[in-house]
Amino acid sequence: MQSLRSMRIQIFGSIRGPWVMCVFILFFCFQGFASYLLIPMDDTSQKNHLKAYGITFYSLLKGKKVQWLLNYRGGSFLLEDNEDFRNECVIRGVSYELISDSEALDILAFIGSPSQNMESVILEKAPKIAVYSPKDKQPWDDAVTMVLQYAEIPYDVVYDQEVLDEKLLLYEWLHLHHEDFTGQYGKFYGAFRTAPWYIENKMNAEKQAAEMGYAKVSEQKLDVALKIRNFVLGGGFMFAMCSATDSFDIALAAQGLDICETMFDGDPSDSGYQNKLDYSQTFAFTDFVLERNPTIYEFSNIDTTRKRQVLRTEDYFELKEFSAKWDVVPSMLCQNHTLLVKGFMGQTTAFEAGTVKPTVMILGENKINGEARYIHGVKGQGLFTFFGGHDPEDYQHRVGDLKTELDLHPTSPGYRLILNNVLFPAAKKKKQKT
Repeated sequence: MQSLRSMRIQIFGSIRGPWVMCVFILFFCFQGFASYLLIPMDDTSQKNHLKAYGITFYSLLKGKKVQWLLNYRGGSFLLEDNEDFRNECVIRGVSYELISDSEALDILAFIGSPSQNMESVILEKAPKIAVYSPKDKQPWDDAVTMVLQYAEIPYDVVYDQEVLDEKLLLYEWLHLHHEDFTGQYGKFYGAFRTAPWYIENKMNAEKQAAEMGYAKVSEQKLDVALKIRNFVLGGGFMFAMCSATDSFDIALAAQGLDICETMFDGDPSDSGYQNKLDYSQTFAFTDFVLERNPTIYEFSNIDTTRKRQVLRTEDYFELKEFSAKWDVVPSMLCQNHTLLVKGFMGQTTAFEAGTVKPTVMILGENKINGEARYIHGVKGQGLFTFFGGHDPEDYQHRVGDLKTELDLHPTSPGYRLILNNVLFPAAKKKKQKT
């Protein structure tokens, strides 16, 4: 398996030495720009960080390249100046600065200095985005769909039928809605088995599985998980939050096993299934122990929700700092105006650090609690990122809670991490060696 560093160097290579500035200068001179828009992303200059990503995406959709200035004023963006982009910034409430050619070159020279932990990455093309989600879900049921809509970044919704029909080939970036890929209906049985919505959702899932030719929902979800795995192996970018993270890996590890109890699929689970799990099939986690009790709202010991003892006022995790010039991908994924991000809960709140594979990079963690909150890795030719928790601005999201109003949180550091993942596939790629 390729190392994370070698994979990053292949995908997001950078030119070193005095040639760096030549490349930057040529990039701008060939465009013939007279001035540029600098979209600052620091904590004092930008009044709407989330919509700033939408402006950057808008520029890419218009066929205009963007420079992502890693670690410069919170990960700022440098765009071509034109009236359209300025108007969009005003309409969307995004702060920007109009700068001259010489000012732009001064900034790039500063970033290119070997003494600065900064880098400039060219964003070339907007990735085509798919969100794996039930079609009846509202955008505010999921943090990613909510922030994509808020930032005005276009996406398509796909679900089981589209995935099984190989429609993921049409996309570069995939987000997994808070899904249960194990066929246990989110482990809601203990608290909600008599609730009308739970009964209806279970009946609908069984009906849809039967229509697709499956005897069990768990078998259908496994095939979907395998198609998603193949999407990543083939070079796709996958992002998942909350229960989609650990349930995805559990489904892959449990191939050929019945880990569902009778109330989920009509027959008992396989005897001794814990000792038959194949951790080599997973993306991020290893040596985890499944939760056998169907009434407990938990999949395994990957998640730390039930054992964590953290006051809400003290619940934070810290982003790691990487070398922007050498570890370009993790640097992009961690761009923010703060290294300290407030925590938030979910069915899968955070990952027990001991269950994270050593080949997977921890981007954000709470060392005191032994929690990994934000992790990233390579699988085949593709990349994946897992982010624990449900909603960065809804600390303890519960069934039936009101939706988050992102107009109240336009500078959210947690939501910025999601949008970093949306944007980084746009970065210029080097040709792979054959």
